[in-house]
Amino acid sequence: MRVWWVGYILVGLAVVAAAIYAAFVFSPWPSVLLIRHAFHRDAVARNLALEKHAPADIGVMGDQLYGEGQDETLDVYLPAGVADKALPAVVWVHGGGFVAGNKDDLSGYLKILAGHGYVAVAVGYSLAPGARYPTPVLQANKALAFLARNAGRYHIDPNRLFLAGDSAGAQIVAQLAATVGNPAYAAMVGVSPAVAPAQLKGVALFCGVYDASRVSPEGPFASFIRTVMWSYIGTKRLDDDPRLAEFSVNRHLTPQFPPAFVSVGNADPLAPQSTLIAGAIGAQGVSTDTLFFPEDYSPALPHEYQFDLDTKAGAEALERLLAFLHRLAGEATTQ
Repeated sequence: MRVWWVGYILVGLAVVAAAIYAAFVFSPWPSVLLIRHAFHRDAVARNLALEKHAPADIGVMGDQLYGEGQDETLDVYLPAGVADKALPAVVWVHGGGFVAGNKDDLSGYLKILAGHGYVAVAVGYSLAPGARYPTPVLQANKALAFLARNAGRYHIDPNRLFLAGDSAGAQIVAQLAATVGNPAYAAMVGVSPAVAPAQLKGVALFCGVYDASRVSPEGPFASFIRTVMWSYIGTKRLDDDPRLAEFSVNRHLTPQFPPAFVSVGNADPLAPQSTLIAGAIGAQGVSTDTLFFPEDYSPALPHEYQFDLDTKAGAEALERLLAFLHRLAGEATTQ
């Protein structure tokens, strides 16, 4: 009898293993849930580490509804003593591979930006695979429209707006910025730009992916990329879907793209993507500020290195970002 029970157990385990394998092969959801867990864990640790760098007197207007969807909320971080001033705004879209992350993940970093005189805004958006491309781009544009309409309420100068993003968020804001000055591309994506090109003073791009066709099918990051692109675009193939050409923002740039700040760590698997987008922006004659590091820079800088302000590189990235913002924010007249 024991032999039979062993057989039943082995068959049962084989069935379970086959079911797990099928779940990962036929749906991105199992991998996505693992990714979300990892991102949440890292975000909690990151915000804890940033607390000592953030001012204690930053005002927070949380969970502001910019649309009707349950994910269409944003958080606004205000400098102390803002009174009736109209300040430049940095509208930041979070990363997470299009499948993970939350606007709350940015709280520590955006409090720091607010402490330097900016209204810092964290935009929430719907995640894949529940929501697919180009939903987050449309939502970011909707958030921008909401902020422009309610500029007085949030102490924002609507003529001094900046877009910023990290990882997947960098791709989202790069794509949105490209639509602002390119009507043909805006129509292709389905965006009716919320602001005029003159209102968008600049865009900051950290550690993003900008051209799907340049994503390596091999290496330690390849499985992650395949999962998130499958979730976001809805296809496992990264070479023949027309939406991937549309997603690849480097192919749709014009001289009307706003001035850009681009940075990435030397050990980030997506580093070639940042050099690619910086070169593509610069080729349009657009002012492009970059912070890249030598291949042998030590300690090696991973994906999202900029959020670690306890490192020399992270502190330099913040300093360079602020210099970029300060320079361009001064070019418009406060209302």
